[in-house]
This record gives sequence, structure tokens and C-alpha cells, in this order.
Amino acid sequence: MFCRLHAVLRQLSDRGTCLPMNILQDIKESRKPLGGFIAIGIAWAAYFAQMPVVKSAVQASDGAYGVAVLWASIGAVAAMWLAPLAQARAGRYAVPLAIVAIALGLLGTGLVPVLWALALMLLVLSAGSGVVDVLINAEVAEIEARTGRPLMNLNHGLYSFAYAGAALAVGALRGAGWAPAEVFTALLLPFGVLAWLTIGRLAPVQLGIPAGAVAPASKVLPAKLIWLAGALVFFAFLTEASAEGWSALHIERGLGGSAQQGALGPALLGLMMGVGRLSGHALSRFLPETLLMILACLLTAFGLAGVSLAQSVGAALMFFALAGFGVSVLAPLTLALAGRAVPQAMRLAVISRVSVLGYGAFFFGPPLMGLIAEGFSLSAAFMTVAIVIGVVGVTLVPLLVRQSGVRAGVSA
Repeated sequence: MFCRLHAVLRQLSDRGTCLPMNILQDIKESRKPLGGFIAIGIAWAAYFAQMPVVKSAVQASDGAYGVAVLWASIGAVAAMWLAPLAQARAGRYAVPLAIVAIALGLLGTGLVPVLWALALMLLVLSAGSGVVDVLINAEVAEIEARTGRPLMNLNHGLYSFAYAGAALAVGALRGAGWAPAEVFTALLLPFGVLAWLTIGRLAPVQLGIPAGAVAPASKVLPAKLIWLAGALVFFAFLTEASAEGWSALHIERGLGGSAQQGALGPALLGLMMGVGRLSGHALSRFLPETLLMILACLLTAFGLAGVSLAQSVGAALMFFALAGFGVSVLAPLTLALAGRAVPQAMRLAVISRVSVLGYGAFFFGPPLMGLIAEGFSLSAAFMTVAIVIGVVGVTLVPLLVRQSGVRAGVSA
């Protein structure tokens, strides 16, 4: 028995599953895009933790706010589609300039007094996030293909920890009486540091396209793989956006929680998504990706259903944590599969298109949650998303893994 246990532990060690040194090595391998991941995490955690105050300041109903965020999402989708062009034109400054746009858009959301202006500021914030997101994910996919190390979950996990830490800090400042504009102004310095750190970090040659080129012709791209991966990322982001964007409001308005308890919603989501992604980073080395992703979808559905039925703040927070743990691995594993399944020369183009399709979730997520909340309740909205992600787990996931395995030449 002890010999068998020793053999198992030796096998896990050889695979580098959860040893701290292996994780440190993985961080070193993918250190270049980390500044971008951290910038996006801080920005959206800060915004969502202050969302109830910002929404109240512009006097928007749930439905009107959802529509405003819908229009703002156009910026993210357009920016992601044009990210290869931005990289070709701005070169080493593409990511830093996008981080500056993120900082300015976030600051603007805390200053504007009307809903249309809030939508405009969210568009700037979303556009900057879109460019950064595509370029850093393409970089991680490139490093994975070059080194053979599964790094996507790790990088997204560190994003989630940055998200959780920022949500907790902003919640504490909000509880201390800081207004959104004051909080967002204080964040300009860290955004400036992150922008500086990413100057020159990403180059066109690293992203698999020659200098001055945008992408291979779309007709040579694997359409079926892109549509399947894009659909799965779409539903993963739909779930993430629904939970992150409406958790604070659900806790404060629906369950009577305090401002600090409301901020714990996105904070716990971010923390557990980070834990889940690091766990997925380890488990993906020896568990079938199909099984891992299906279980993740089912756990997410269970968590959101629990949120819908919860009668107390504590219960809702527990179920938000479960949902965050479950949904954490879906988008990173999908992007990793898509990136590994295509040649280097088309990797950026494929990641860009998958991301565009995935971020379409921000077209449907806010209106879906807002309109269902206005017509029924936020509890009903969370239950709707729970049912959707559960169905996705047993339908789309096996199709995607089979398709990416065939194209990558590996078994699914």
C-alpha cells in the first residue's frame, strides 16, 4: 500500500502537478503577460465592487443599466477583433496604451452623472480590456506551444487573485466612506506602473505573426474549432459576468447585506476563481480535460442555483464561492485548447476570433440579467444562468474537446 502511494506521489511530482517550484517556474515562463492580467483584474474588481453606488449615481433601473452595459460591450468586441491590427501598428506599446485606456475609462465611471456618459466610459474601459485580453492570451498560448507547459489556468488564476484582492480593498475603502471617484483616482498609480512594466513585453514575432502583418487570411482558419471554442467561452463569460456584475447588488438589495458584505460577493468569486484555476493548472496535467470541464460546468450550475435559492447573506456568499470555483477553468482551458490546436502562424488570429465570440456574452449577459431581474427577480436571473451552464457542460464541452484533439493530433 505504501509502495503504491509512493509511486503515485512520485508520478505527480514528475508531472509537476502542484510543487511550488514548478509553479514558480511556470510563472517565470509566462511573466511577460502578467501585467496585463493584473490590470484587467484590478479594473473590473474595482468597478463591480462599486457598481451599486455607480448605478445609483446615474439613477438607472436594472433594465436600463443592462442596456447601457450592452452598448458599452461593443467597445470590447470591436477592440478584440482589431487587436492584431493594434499590435501591428503600436508594437511594443499596444498593451501599455490599452492599460492607460482601462485606467481612464475606470476613472470616468466614477465621475459621470448620467447613464449615457457611464455607457461611454464603460466602452473605453471595455475597449482597453479587449485589446489587452487578446494580446496576453495569445502570448500565453504561444508560450504553451513553445514550452509544452500548461500555463493558461495559472495566468488566469493570478488574474483572479488580483481581482479578489482589489475587490476586498475597494470594499474596505467603500465601507470607510470613499466615493468611487476617489477610489478610482487612487488606482491610477498602480495602472501606470503596470503600463510601464508591459512596454516592450509583447512583440509581433512572439505572437506568431510577422512584423507588419495582421493575421493570416480568415479563409484558412479552422471555422468549426473557432465556433465551438467561441461558444464555450461565450457561456463561460456569460456566467462570470452574471455572477461578478450582479453579486454585490443581489447581496445588498435582495438579501439586505451591508456595503462590505456586497463587496465580498465579487471578492469571493475572484478568490475562488483563482484557487480553481490553480487547481485546474495542476489537475489538467493528469486528468482528462473533458471530465474536468464537465465537472466544472456542473459545479457552477449547482453554485448559481444555490445563490438563487439562498435566504441569507452567508449562504449566498458560500454558493457564489462554489460557482466561482467551478467556472474558473472553463475559459482558460478553452483558450488553451484552441491555441494548441492550430499552427503558430494563425494562433493570434484564432485566439482573437474565439475571444470576440466569447465576449459576445457581454452583449447578452447584462440585458439578460437586467431584464429578468426587472421582470421577475435577480434570483430568477441567477437560476436561468445556472440551467444554461449545466446544459452547456454536457453538450458543448465534449464536442469542443473532440474537435481540438483531432486538430492537435492528440487524443481527446
